[in-house]
Formats: sequence, structure tokens, C-alpha cells
Amino acid sequence: MSNPIRTAVIGFGLSARVFHLPFIQALAGFNLTAISSSQYEAVREAYPGIVCFSDARQLIDQADCELVVITAPNQAHFALAHYALSQGKHVLVEKPLTVTSQEARQLIELVKHTGKVLAPFHNRRWDGDFLTVKQLIQQGQLGEIKLFESHFDRFRPVPQQRWREDAQMGSGILYDLGPHLIDQTLTLFGPPEAITARVLAMRPDAQAVDYFHLQLHYPDKEVVLHADPYQAGPNPRFKVQGDKATYIKFGLDPQEERLRAGILPIESNWAGETVQQFGTLYLPNESKVIATQMGGYQHLFSNIADAINNNAPLQVNAEQALMGIEIIESALQSQLQGRTLAFRS
Repeated sequence: MSNPIRTAVIGFGLSARVFHLPFIQALAGFNLTAISSSQYEAVREAYPGIVCFSDARQLIDQADCELVVITAPNQAHFALAHYALSQGKHVLVEKPLTVTSQEARQLIELVKHTGKVLAPFHNRRWDGDFLTVKQLIQQGQLGEIKLFESHFDRFRPVPQQRWREDAQMGSGILYDLGPHLIDQTLTLFGPPEAITARVLAMRPDAQAVDYFHLQLHYPDKEVVLHADPYQAGPNPRFKVQGDKATYIKFGLDPQEERLRAGILPIESNWAGETVQQFGTLYLPNESKVIATQMGGYQHLFSNIADAINNNAPLQVNAEQALMGIEIIESALQSQLQGRTLAFRS
């Protein structure tokens, strides 16, 4: 049995505290050794005994670690990942992997020389509702898919003062929520032939994109990916229409809410949904409730550990993340030019 992977985390914001540290803490395959953050006292209080660095590069240089987890603002992903890989570290990077496709290609080339693991944090491959959609499609219960709609809407009508909503490259929800919806779609259907997009800052005084509506065109189906800040009711998460049946699911995967509440991913059913959260399969003459598959973001971390220890293939790799970034870039160009653009990866 391999020793726990010595792991250091850059950042102590929401991403680190909710989506990364609970799994590093709970899973036997990892051993937290250091955190870099300006919130020194908060780190000391939450993780006493863990070394805290004020500077990310100092952490990479001095921390006793094999794996560096990067949860810094999007604009810093490339530089920090490049430096950590160059220093012989394995790297896990919050989505988006980088802000531009050119940066992502540079990291992929660097990995070829270093032989280290570079993992993008596309954790929502393990959302229970997405796993359910994937299973329904694979089992043929919906027939041939004709229309696929995926939403991640929230009610945030007033912009907040934070880096994600600043007027800078890589900010806004297209770079925040878009990578999740795009990655799930590419997992199911592969790359589209063309893209039509509306990408806007809708709220008064908004400095960054807060609305996107992407239409991905395939030879045999249409895909709509949507996010906006004006959904006060339940999120219309999935609507998948085939020539045999339709599946409709409301709400969001419960893992984020539970992690925010401090629930550690320890119990085997920690990510499960209640019956009230299940989606519905609509057939021509009947409908039935479909139990949501058990999700679990811990599976992403376990796969990374297996890749580091046993050279196992990554289930989410940098090449896949690169294509997602290319979709984002095409969407921005479609908005700028006001037309449908062919997609060439």
C-alpha cells in the first residue's frame, strides 16, 4: 500500500475550504502538509499544526509536498501550475485549467517533459444527476437523443465585490460555471460542429459576464447550456429529450450544500439525494420517478491518487479541459461577431 500523498494547497477561499480540503482531510490517500494564504490566523484556527505560507511560490519551493492543489484566482492558474510542474510537483488545478487554450497547450507540453500528473478539477463529472443522465443515455431508455438542455441558474441579482465578478480576463460565470456544463456535455457527446452563443453582463453595474446561453450544434442533436443570475425558484437542471422518452430534473446536486455545511465526505451515502429530489422520466403514456445515482467527488481524488501512485490514466485529463476552454473561446467569439461559428478543436 502506497504512503499518503503529501499535499499542499494554494489558497484558502471557498474553493479550497469547501471542495478540496474536506477530501484531503477525509481520504486516507492524502496527507495535508501546507497551505498558502494571506488568511494566516484563519488557516491556523482551522488546521492547527499545518505549515502556512504567505506566498504561493514559496509554498511550491519549500513545502514538504508531492502534490500541489491550485485554488488561486483563474488568472494565476497557468503561472502557478507551470512553476509547480517545473519544480517536479504533481498538480491539481481548479477549473478552468487555464484562461486561454494557448496556456493549456503549454502545460500539456510541459507535462510530456516532466512526466508529472496534471489534473483539472472537473468534479461535477461525479454529480449524481449527471451520472443518472449518463446512465439513462447509455441504457437507451431515452432513445436517440435529439435535444439536451443543461442549466446552472442561481438567484444573485446584485453583483458582489469579489474577483470572480471583476472586469478581468477569466472572470464571470462563463469561466466559473461554464467549464462544468461544457465538460459534462463533451463527456456525453464529444465536440460539436458549431456554436452559437449569447454571453452578457445583464445585471446593473455588472463588471463581468453573468449570463450565458450556448447552443452547441451536432449533426443529430441540439444542446443548450445556460446560466443566469435571476432564477429564484428551483434550478431546471436537466431536460433530455430522445425519440423514446424525456428526462427532466430540477435542483442542484446536494454535495456542495453539504460540504458548505461542514459535512465531511466520510459516509458512503453522504452524496445521496432524497426521493423528493429525484428526476422524472416521461414516456408516451406514463411517467416514473428515477432514483438519482450516487454521486461523490471523492472519486476524482481517488483517481488522482491512483494516477500518481500507479500511473493509472486520469479520468479527467488536461486535453479534455483544453477542449472545454476552446468552447469558451468560441462562445466569446460568437457573441463578439454575432453569428454561428464552426468549431475546430
